[in-house]
Amino acid sequence: MTNISELDLQNLRHLIGGYDTTHCKMQEYAQEAMDPKVKQFFEKGAKSAMDNKQQLMKFLN
Repeated sequence: MTNISELDLQNLRHLIGGYDTTHCKMQEYAQEAMDPKVKQFFEKGAKSAMDNKQQLMKFLN
C-alpha cells in the first residue's frame, strides 16, 4: 500500500463527507417525492453518492 500524504488524507475526508451528506439528502428527497420519476431520480443519486463514498473509503484501508 502506498503512503497517503496528510493533504491527500484531508482531501479524502472532505470528499467522503460530501458524498455522505449528498447520500443522506438524496435519500430524504426520495422519501418525500410523490412523483415516481422524481423519486427514482433521487434514489439513483443516493446510490451513486454511496457508491462513490465506498470507492473512496477503499483508499483508507
